[in-house]
Amino acid sequence: DIAQLLFLEFQTPDKPIYMYINSPGGVVTAGLGIYDTMQYVKCPINTLCVGQAASMASLLLCAGQKGQRRCLPQARIMLHQPLGGAEGQASDIMIRAQEIHRIKMILTNLYVKHTGQAFSNVEKTLDRDFFMSAEEGRAYGLIDEVVTHRPASELASIQIASGLGGGGAGGAGGGYHRRGGDSAPSTDTAM
Repeated sequence: DIAQLLFLEFQTPDKPIYMYINSPGGVVTAGLGIYDTMQYVKCPINTLCVGQAASMASLLLCAGQKGQRRCLPQARIMLHQPLGGAEGQASDIMIRAQEIHRIKMILTNLYVKHTGQAFSNVEKTLDRDFFMSAEEGRAYGLIDEVVTHRPASELASIQIASGLGGGGAGGAGGGYHRRGGDSAPSTDTAM
C-alpha cells in the first residue's frame, strides 16, 4: 500500500524496503499508483516473488531496485495487456477503448524501461497471457536472480513483519519490511 511505502521511507530513508510479491494481479490504476510510489521514494525497494507475480504484480516485481529483483525457484510470472469492458453508447465505448490502449502503451514502455527488451518484443509478449518460470523471467530481464535461500548477509538482520497470504478477488498477500529490526505491519499488494 502506498501509505506504508511512504511511512517506511520516512521512518528510515537510508534502508531498503523489502517487497514480497505473491499476487494474481489487480486493478491497473491501483498498481500504477504503487509503481509511481516505488519510483518516488528515495530508499531502494528490493522485490522478491514467492508464488506468483501476474499481471500488474509482474510490473511491480521488475520495478524494484536493479540487482535486487529476485524470485524463488518455483515462482511463476505472467505478463499480458490490460483488459476491461465497456457498454453504452458507441462514443463511450470508443473512449474506453482509447483509454485501454493508452494504458497498454504506458505498460509496454515501463516493461521496456525495466527489462531492456525492445519495444516490439514487449508488445508481442503482452499480446496474450505469457507465463514464465523464474529462470525465464531472469532471462527476459524481469528479475536479476533466482534464489533458493536468504543470503547469509541478510539472515541475521531481517525481521519479517508479516506472513504471506493467499489469493482473493482483490489480489493476493504480500508485504513490506525493513532490514535491521525496523518493521511495519503487513500490507496486501492489491495487484
